[in-house]
Amino acid sequence: MTKAVKNKILYQLNFLESIGYEYHDNLEFFNKEINSNTLPNNIYELKTIVDNCHLCELSKSRKNVLFGQGNVNASLMFISDEPTKSEDELNDFFAGKSGELLSKMIENVLPLKKEDVYITNLVKCKSLNGMQMDHYNSCSSYLHKQIELINPKLIIALGEKSYQFLSNDKQNYNQVRGQVVSFKNYSLLPTFSVGFLIRNPSAKKEAFHDMLKIKSILELN
Repeated sequence: MTKAVKNKILYQLNFLESIGYEYHDNLEFFNKEINSNTLPNNIYELKTIVDNCHLCELSKSRKNVLFGQGNVNASLMFISDEPTKSEDELNDFFAGKSGELLSKMIENVLPLKKEDVYITNLVKCKSLNGMQMDHYNSCSSYLHKQIELINPKLIIALGEKSYQFLSNDKQNYNQVRGQVVSFKNYSLLPTFSVGFLIRNPSAKKEAFHDMLKIKSILELN
């Protein structure tokens, strides 16, 4: 089956879902284990599939698909919740105020260049009214394959939503933020989202300590 045919089938499935068709419970098209085996073991081929994805409603309103950016052999991987408005419009990570702040956090504290890390989102398209679990469920197989292919030493979850959706851990975020936890075969450290830091500058001191912990972990490895 060619990629073009696969994309047509996925588009048709999305259309049927949009008009109210519900799949039988046993037909789990987006099962993570199935997709882990069927998605390509090449980050660039995976990007091509994601760039042409129409699995959820976000594909109707997006301006661009934000797959990921940075060093595909990075030791450090950042995962935010969804593209910002600026990123969606400019088709570029690290865009706008939040992108500028994250760049400074990386380059001034770690210290690394932003090109040395890898950054992506839970979902690859900007939502109009906030990312929902359904959006993440449609996109999660791409993300898990992305993590597998990058194979970072440390994953940084930027914000409570990013951490909870990724780990399915519902405990108080203040208790886990800044702590290294186990996620599948990886080490995961949740910290503040950049948007939260812009809205709450007083939290930057705690974020700075989180970044210092990230630096020490990378130095040990």
